[in-house]
Amino acid sequence: MYVPERLRAGGFLQAMKWSMKPNSKTTEERIIAKHQEALHHGFQIWSSLAFDRPPAMGDARWTADLILATWIQAEMGHPPENGLEYQVGCSGGGFDVMAFQFLPKERWVPEQEAIDTSIPLNRRPYDRKIEIPIPWYGAGMSYGSISEQIMLGRAKAAQKWNTFTCTGEGGYPESLVPYHEHVITQVATGMFGVREETILWAPIIEFKYAQGAKPGLGGHLLGDKATTAVAKMRESVPWVSLFSPFPFHSVYSVEDHKKHIDWMKTVNPGALMAVKVSTPVDVDMVAMGSYYAGAHIIQIDGGYGGTGAAPEIAKKNIAMPVELAIPRVHRFLLAEGIRDEVVLMASGGIRTAYDIAKAIALGADGCILGTAELVALGCTRCSNCERGRGCPFGLTTTDPQLSQLVDPDWGAERLSRFYSALQGQLQTILRQLGMHSVRELRGRMDVMRYHKGESQHGS
Repeated sequence: MYVPERLRAGGFLQAMKWSMKPNSKTTEERIIAKHQEALHHGFQIWSSLAFDRPPAMGDARWTADLILATWIQAEMGHPPENGLEYQVGCSGGGFDVMAFQFLPKERWVPEQEAIDTSIPLNRRPYDRKIEIPIPWYGAGMSYGSISEQIMLGRAKAAQKWNTFTCTGEGGYPESLVPYHEHVITQVATGMFGVREETILWAPIIEFKYAQGAKPGLGGHLLGDKATTAVAKMRESVPWVSLFSPFPFHSVYSVEDHKKHIDWMKTVNPGALMAVKVSTPVDVDMVAMGSYYAGAHIIQIDGGYGGTGAAPEIAKKNIAMPVELAIPRVHRFLLAEGIRDEVVLMASGGIRTAYDIAKAIALGADGCILGTAELVALGCTRCSNCERGRGCPFGLTTTDPQLSQLVDPDWGAERLSRFYSALQGQLQTILRQLGMHSVRELRGRMDVMRYHKGESQHGS
């Protein structure tokens, strides 16, 4: 039998020693590096339209153009210049049929004058004052629904921009602790991974009472994604599906709601309190109750958000569209005289800088981004998020190999450039509306109009 020279007379041990040198890579590392390189190259090639638009990519809200344009913004830090539509989708409703009425060019804010995009996250006269330089932060996406690498990349981007990201309801990985000043911890009905130290780390604590993508259904992580690491973080059993029931069974009134907030304030007196709710028909009354319970931030979550794991029948048929919920809540809080004491954040399908600006014009203070961040990292909206190995891009996976396809530093850089692109477009919108601050835009529905198929470019 032929034996290679390198394996004869101790050659095998020498080969093993060579493979263990510090500068050498294991087979797995080489495979991961190869796939990372292929993915990164693919993001550039496809968004350049070298092979035209992929025929099966996207849907009416997240069109192929919007997905590819988001990749370009995450790659370059500015909107595409190759003809891709980066402002609206083709759903035929909602933000897609709203357009701004820009001023004549001679009335625009001059280029040399600064445009302020910062917003406060506490409008009450007491408690910690927090201001973020951009009117958005990252939505709650839990460990298990997305990989730890994605969570870490989001946290690094949040730190760089002095804004926030949110843990979601799946616990608080140790790798996020160095970034704790920029990480919101979420408390949901399942109480997965909620511990005293995670509450103490958080500058903002978010109660999730409902999610717009599946209101009334609670949270659900299929057993295929509940790996040993995920189960340990959530203090559960591996490979068993996990449910967060829809209601907090300890909350049936505003008084009960206040007890929850007081409980968290007792553990961490310096934290701000955020409340996430979906958009039922009485969302205005729900927001009012959260205000009187002591919330600093009220997040109204529409039905267009969520990962591909959220059931379509729930997303399309239960919650009120966020475009209707925002002005309803804004006007009600104005009528009650408390609008300037609470921060109203909109989420659930916010895709572009134009969506952010429209949500603010409808009455929100700012927005919360989830799916848009995943798209910036390479998501194609293939809707395989519920499976442990379903995401080929390493985003919504719990598989230890697939999750390594996204390097956290690479992810943070892409998100940072995406944020830069969004901020630049938002400043352009404000400049062309004659406004010096994003705070001037809140509730200015008069600067928008309903349109069908018209260009939204201001120049």
